[in-house]
Amino acid sequence: MSDSTAQPTPPPGVRRDRDPEGRARNARPRDALGRPLPHGAEGVERVPDDFVLPPVDALAEAQRLIDAGRPFHAHEVLEGSWKAAPPEERELWKGLAQLAVGLTHAERGNAAGAARLLRRGALRIAGSAEHPPYAIAVDALVVWAQALAAEVERGGEERTVSRRPQLTSA
Repeated sequence: MSDSTAQPTPPPGVRRDRDPEGRARNARPRDALGRPLPHGAEGVERVPDDFVLPPVDALAEAQRLIDAGRPFHAHEVLEGSWKAAPPEERELWKGLAQLAVGLTHAERGNAAGAARLLRRGALRIAGSAEHPPYAIAVDALVVWAQALAAEVERGGEERTVSRRPQLTSA
């Protein structure tokens, strides 16, 4: 579930970054909201593509990144957990990742994308509301996501979201 921001075509003579399997990777630095910066610019630390933590640690790291104003990077942490999760937890982790990328789009000013991903993520995690694992605050996250989706649809401009989600109740 990576961010859908299109990458510019490299200038003539510049080769695209590739991983050992030959898949395209973008090693350009990124800003706090995950937007690519010019080569050589100072960006924020990136989450490695293969980064996977145990669930409780992933939630703590994602929360740290969200609190630091880096929801795109929190999304990447949650995406790693989603891909590594047992089948019965994948929808929950995918929904959490969608909430983080929805927050990213809200802060970038993409109201339509933010609202869509926040609502989609809320629907996905709502299925775990009865018995949420790892003290995930499912009910509160659903309320937060729906409220933010409605707020960005009303406003739409790039902004720092004032109320950040709390992923767990612990």
